[in-house]
Amino acid sequence: MSEPARTYNQEHVPRKYIQGRRRVSVYISWSYPGEANRDVAELDNRYSTMTEVRRVLWPDYESPRFADPLMFQQGIAGSLELFFWAWVRFQQVIRETTGHEVPVFQRVDQAGFRLPLDERVLADADTLLVFGLDHMVTDQEASPEEIEAVRHFLEREGSCLIIGPHHDVGASPEMQVRAMEYAHHGDALVPRQQRFGRYTRSLMRGLGIPVENRHGLRPAVMKESRRIAPLSVTRDLDTRGWLVGVTNFNFHQHLPHYAVTDEGTKAVHVLARQPIDMSKPHPFTLAGDQEFNALVWVPPNGDRGGDVLVVDSTVFSTLFGHDESLERFWRNIATAH
Repeated sequence: MSEPARTYNQEHVPRKYIQGRRRVSVYISWSYPGEANRDVAELDNRYSTMTEVRRVLWPDYESPRFADPLMFQQGIAGSLELFFWAWVRFQQVIRETTGHEVPVFQRVDQAGFRLPLDERVLADADTLLVFGLDHMVTDQEASPEEIEAVRHFLEREGSCLIIGPHHDVGASPEMQVRAMEYAHHGDALVPRQQRFGRYTRSLMRGLGIPVENRHGLRPAVMKESRRIAPLSVTRDLDTRGWLVGVTNFNFHQHLPHYAVTDEGTKAVHVLARQPIDMSKPHPFTLAGDQEFNALVWVPPNGDRGGDVLVVDSTVFSTLFGHDESLERFWRNIATAH
């Protein structure tokens, strides 16, 4: 009786605007059936089954809550449900901070209801997080109508779009390069090729945001505690205070580098870089890089009155741990004005 009753299969009830209390929403760009129904005989570009998770992480998920097939799905759908579990703390923190619930929308949900990114999602949101967790092979693309709807959303002064395309592992056609990437991040659950973010890439292109997710890099940790190494923060560029009180995000074995594709632009600010684990090589580090871009900010400009942040969706999950610094970042985005 310690947990509240859970509901499902309800229509969203729009939240009323209250000055000073931001309404935060999450949009997941995947097709849930498209991911859950992937052929498990395929080695690449799919999520793990829950059985694979249990085997690799044994005995962490051997309690009946996760191992009993009468209690938890054992296929790919089980792994997808772990994401929802891990976003709960973020939703709680935002609710405590703003007084508003945090709805989670899916492009195609478990029951096959398709929801494009349109006014049904955008009308009652001040801050929208788009989690780019769709494998590229599922062909999720932002339509011209969706891009226009988001552009219109960002015309509102004070609006904020947070885009989180996940990693792009194994983009090279060379098997030796893929093997090097795999050895670098060291996660047995990640295929030699796992490319995410087709939807978010198309959305950023349509909005003119010159950022692209690349690689899957293992962050450095502090040897004394095994915690993720602190971010390298460009404080003088953080005029909005996104990273006030924030020293680190959370550890994940394969995080994307957010490459700024227009090197001549001054409209994009790299606010935080993450030191890389240099113990095993990666093509990115062999090219001389020791940090990757972890947080990119595109301030309002021209007709766009809203902010755009690019940061990995893992930053909003507790699946890989969290601490006070991470929760401070969550509160910062919930109280931004």
